Amino acid sequence: MPGQVAAVSRNEVYSFSKPNRDSITLLTGLGVAGDVHAGETIRHQFRMTYEPDLPNLRQVHLMHEELFDELALKGFDVSAGQLGENITTRGVNLLDLPTGALLRLGEQAVLEVTGLRNPCSKINDFREGLLGEVFAMDPLSGEFTFKCGVMAVVRRGGIVCPDDPIRVELPPLPHRPLERV
Repeated sequence: MPGQVAAVSRNEVYSFSKPNRDSITLLTGLGVAGDVHAGETIRHQFRMTYEPDLPNLRQVHLMHEELFDELALKGFDVSAGQLGENITTRGVNLLDLPTGALLRLGEQAVLEVTGLRNPCSKINDFREGLLGEVFAMDPLSGEFTFKCGVMAVVRRGGIVCPDDPIRVELPPLPHRPLERV
């Protein structure tokens, strides 16, 4: 069974959360139409100050709805769009995807996964203590796992709506694990 789009969100201005929408339009090579993070070069508010000309590998932020269920068990009430994601998914293990995986959303849109979202301290401003819950440390390796979703670029544009199917297409082997972007 394919995954599914649970919600779509965008915001025209910089703010931590993004309002849910009935649909979003993905623009090839740019991101979400009307979203502050859309563009060919970096649009992340902090990173623009020191890397303004680098390619925007963070055009679209995807987060798995299952994270909200996990956070609810720890007393955090979080819903779609509140952590700044553009697309909230259900039934896709985003964190286990390799770099370069393609996500086919709805009829036309195609995203290429570029890396993990690096959560920032603003998460604690949203809900105190939440930042510590979106990291997990592997006790054997000491490596951190970032649980705040993945970033992607738009390879083919299209309209994306809640309940659209998501089909995953893995890149050729060997797979490269996701790193923070």
